[in-house]
Amino acid sequence: MSIVPDPRSRKLHLPTTKLDYHLLEWDADSDHTVILLHGFLDLAWTWEATARAGLAGRFHLIAPDFRGHGDSDRIGKGGYYYFMDYLVDLRDLVQQAARKRVSLVGHSMGGSVAAYYAGAFPDEVYRLALLEGTGPPDMGGATPERVHAWISSWQRLRGERSYATLDEAAAQMRRHDSLLDEATARDAAAHGTTQGPDGRYRFKHDPLHATPGPYGFQIDAAERFWRRIKCPTLLVEGAKSGFRHPPAEADRRAACFAHVQRATLEGAGHAMQRHQPASLAALLSQWFSSAPGT
Repeated sequence: MSIVPDPRSRKLHLPTTKLDYHLLEWDADSDHTVILLHGFLDLAWTWEATARAGLAGRFHLIAPDFRGHGDSDRIGKGGYYYFMDYLVDLRDLVQQAARKRVSLVGHSMGGSVAAYYAGAFPDEVYRLALLEGTGPPDMGGATPERVHAWISSWQRLRGERSYATLDEAAAQMRRHDSLLDEATARDAAAHGTTQGPDGRYRFKHDPLHATPGPYGFQIDAAERFWRRIKCPTLLVEGAKSGFRHPPAEADRRAACFAHVQRATLEGAGHAMQRHQPASLAALLSQWFSSAPGT
């Protein structure tokens, strides 16, 4: 069995937004770059086990931390996290770091980013894999009530919750994910937190992400992006996930993609890259290695 080297951890300066973007990179003798996009309040290290289980060494892998997540820059005073900003960052990342062929994997929120990017640049994405990444239920865009909640929650924002130990932070993660085992949770907490001068641990994401945002998810807008995607698209669900759409809605969303295949990962919940990394790696390796048009 070959030994998979540790990923290279580095910062990339994004020329358009002037942010410094943290990413993990697994090199390979391949012109095929697969970019792994994490979900909301997660970070690049979420992909480590999946990369080690079969993707690393076969493809050039890049896993970034989105702005305001992990070790990438936060937006700064007076700014906010508007969803389409993630696409500007991804565009800079692709143009600076990717190779001849570019494929995208997106989990949850990262799936929405990947799909919007593939719809905006349909001739530039080779293959797409969305891991429960077709968005939440429709939220109707901006409404007076949502804008009121957004401003109120921003004004109430006081700081970051802290934890006395890494085990305490890991326990918090497990309270939100019953399928997460203790070892995986502690490893995720170790990568996902930073220890302050007071000795307490805080998760790395900007607490501003905890506010609801002024613009809710709009299914009609998402569909316009999905219908422009030209590349083959794989939609993956976790068999034990509580985030799956009802069958009729899942079918309706899948029908928006021109070349779509679907798969269900047994034993996995929403965070399938942590629950079943080996099974996910096998599925993605097969998907990205198959011939065009299949």
